[in-house]
Amino acid sequence: MKKKALGILLTAAMMATMVAGCGGGSDTPATTPADTTPAESTPAESTPAESTPAETTPADGEGLAYTGTLTLMHYSTSEESQGNGSSDGIRTMIAEWKEANSGVTLEENVMSNDDYKTQIATLAAADDLPDVFMLQGMNTAAWADQGLIMDLTDVIANSPDSANYDTNLFGPFTTADGKIYALPTVSGGTCTVVMYDKRVWGDEFPSTWADVEAKAADIAAAGQTPIAFGNGGQWNANSDFLSCLGDRYTGEDWFWSLVNKEGAAFTDAEFVAALAEMQRLFVDTDLFNADFNSVTNEDAREYYISGDAAAFIGGNWDVSYVGATLKEAGDELYENTGFAVLPQSADATHQRNSQNGGFGYGVALNAKLADDPDKLAAAIDLAYKLSGADFANYVASNYALGGLVKVSDVDFSAFDAWDVDFYNFSYVDNPTCPIYDSFINSAVWNVLNADMQAMLNGSMTPEDVAANAQAAYESNY
Repeated sequence: MKKKALGILLTAAMMATMVAGCGGGSDTPATTPADTTPAESTPAESTPAESTPAETTPADGEGLAYTGTLTLMHYSTSEESQGNGSSDGIRTMIAEWKEANSGVTLEENVMSNDDYKTQIATLAAADDLPDVFMLQGMNTAAWADQGLIMDLTDVIANSPDSANYDTNLFGPFTTADGKIYALPTVSGGTCTVVMYDKRVWGDEFPSTWADVEAKAADIAAAGQTPIAFGNGGQWNANSDFLSCLGDRYTGEDWFWSLVNKEGAAFTDAEFVAALAEMQRLFVDTDLFNADFNSVTNEDAREYYISGDAAAFIGGNWDVSYVGATLKEAGDELYENTGFAVLPQSADATHQRNSQNGGFGYGVALNAKLADDPDKLAAAIDLAYKLSGADFANYVASNYALGGLVKVSDVDFSAFDAWDVDFYNFSYVDNPTCPIYDSFINSAVWNVLNADMQAMLNGSMTPEDVAANAQAAYESNY
């Protein structure tokens, strides 16, 4: 495939095939909790203006009256940015904004993703959120209801980039009354991908779990772990596995019924069957590393990099890291890695070849900024920088990734087969499905995630997991 074709595909396919906040597919326009497109913005399928290179639109800081301190909390650490296009893009945008706005003291609190999730929840509970921070879609409704985060509906409509926003991406950050509370940021992409060694599995990864299990027996006999996975953070089994596997059993209508409180329940037979299949795969087979429930995804991907495992299941952030690491080392695995969707289960009757992907985080503002208009203006300017055209152009040009702003006319001639293959996997070849924990709320997912970890240890039944999740749903959502 000629790499130049990617420049054409970016406008037509990159954003159209991505999903709202790690949420619903582009072919299902009613999949967001509320159909809320800012009035002034252009529909997602419209053709954007010509690409504006990032270097021609710096945040120049003109008009910023604020000269005090602004606090920013995020998880794009320097270590992560070495192999992650999204994190590199965020850090680059922050550096450019700071240089252009020397009158503002930007205090950053940067930590790992897992630590960030814990700390931001603690700060929200204490009503002590930073001025600007990354909001997960699943926290939007609750924190908006508590008055913790600012309504950005008008801010979004008045953005200099609003005409080129992919408005499908606002779903996870939109409440039932149509208000939007975050500007989607970091790069969109799959959250469930099988990376596999073609020298072991062949050019094509098996399309069914039955075929995977048959092949895995020989791999294990040769001393290699068939598939590496890490669920030490508990969220991995949900984001990187269940929400894709579950969609194969329930279909998307079930999930959106759950989100919109239209009658679906975690105790429905189709969802329980998905849990049972997941338990079977992790408990009753030897497909995965024995320590999958205690190691993180960062640990598990090292098993693949080292050759201890013949495949790895993770998200787009893992692909970025693995690719950068293998390429720097000159490892032959870089040229022999393929990308595949999660295999199909025998009793799953819904969409095949699906992947879950999209935007799980958005830039949000502390509601207390309304008390200081000058400080609020500075915070909005920073939010625009972290989510706007500069960011989108940077990650598109450097990593073949997408942002909230649609991009065209990007030169992809420098990208190699790894980037082309993963671009096609993420944006062209495979339909999308929702990521569960981009919606509903953390009170529900915390219960489900902890119980799933027990279930995958064999100490809890799928029926009990489903019942507890439903009880949490009815009590907290």
